[in-house]
Amino acid sequence: MDLSPSRPAVVIDNGSGYTKMGFAGNVEPCFILPTVVAVNESFLNQSRNLSKGNWLAQHNAGVMADLDFFIGDEALSKSRSSSTYNLSYPIQHGQVENWDAMERYWQQCIFNYLRCDPEDHYFLLTESPLTSPESREYTGEIMFETFNVPGLYIGVNSVLALAAGYTTSKCEMTGVVVDVGDGAAHVVPVADGYVIGSSIKSIPISGKDVTLFVQKLMRERGENVPPEDSFEVARKVKEMYCYTCSDIVKEFNKHDKEPAKYIKHWRGIKPKTGAPYSCDIGYERFLGPEIFFNPEIYGSDFTTPLPVVIDKCIQSAPIDTRRSLYKNIVLSGGSTMFKDFHKRLQRDLKKIVDTRVILSEARLNGEIRSQPVEVNVVSHPIQRFAVWFGGSVLASTPEFFTACHTKAEYEEHGASICRTNPVFKGMY
Repeated sequence: MDLSPSRPAVVIDNGSGYTKMGFAGNVEPCFILPTVVAVNESFLNQSRNLSKGNWLAQHNAGVMADLDFFIGDEALSKSRSSSTYNLSYPIQHGQVENWDAMERYWQQCIFNYLRCDPEDHYFLLTESPLTSPESREYTGEIMFETFNVPGLYIGVNSVLALAAGYTTSKCEMTGVVVDVGDGAAHVVPVADGYVIGSSIKSIPISGKDVTLFVQKLMRERGENVPPEDSFEVARKVKEMYCYTCSDIVKEFNKHDKEPAKYIKHWRGIKPKTGAPYSCDIGYERFLGPEIFFNPEIYGSDFTTPLPVVIDKCIQSAPIDTRRSLYKNIVLSGGSTMFKDFHKRLQRDLKKIVDTRVILSEARLNGEIRSQPVEVNVVSHPIQRFAVWFGGSVLASTPEFFTACHTKAEYEEHGASICRTNPVFKGMY
């Protein structure tokens, strides 16, 4: 049965911070929601505490617990207004940690938000580059058993970001994807659509760390932000006012010379009392994103700047791919959206590469002149949801439907079929 002409595939990109969902062929996701579930603890506790003999009451409490939950912004507002709802973040650092919550999350995505029947649509889901095969099996089991989907494809988010194809008119499937989300950051080299697994670099600094650093800077300065609201204020400050500077010392001087021009003001309302409050936003505007380039200002655990990590990643890739990898460094994820982030990254990376070329020529006494290495960091307005858009592009090609694992294959061979997902050549 070929569903490709009549029904578009459903594309869901689940990230640690936000989930993007919509239908293949669209340019933007229909919904972008925080990846969080609020579960009513009172029903859960009731079903646990009832005696085994009282099976009907236990069953009813369990059913209510299954029905009474919220996701995304609704979940956040429920947990603020009622103490019976507990928040669960199913994805931590790019990996699913709580499968029950994840299943509930998908349930609401499909039925409440996208409002579609999962039995009528093929599904494209995304995963982090370091996801285990067992995790793919769990995903396949839930999709085929619980939602009865006709077909499923699990794409690696960095490959999908390249497939977004906003670098050139034709889709270039060789490049390095710098994917910095809310909970995880990876540098992933891809050659002809295949991830070079041994060269993947993972960075323990992501969007959430920028928020925590902004929160810490504002707290240390004694800004008048209510404690229960401080993380949310820091996140909004990060998204609205933060930018990347070219020279941190010059930036401090600018702020000190013309504070009226650079210092912004934040106004909010205290959630408990409803009283208004205001605070200033100063150095954290450029110090927040600076932790990617000078991580030591944030903590001593990890001190390698992002440009150095990218360079190491490319240098560890096969030698014949390196030039084309430097030429196509693609940014993906909301935490790469800071103003001038790509310019700073390109400048710092070019310095590292040029220094290496000069040193190698000096070692050979100038006998061999090497070709200059082209370094190109690509930025685009859609890089915030590049992974979702790449999924949308791929899932609208005819090849997608042949590359999917089908319900019939799952019933014949079991969940192990989901361990591998073929890279299909429909795009290039």
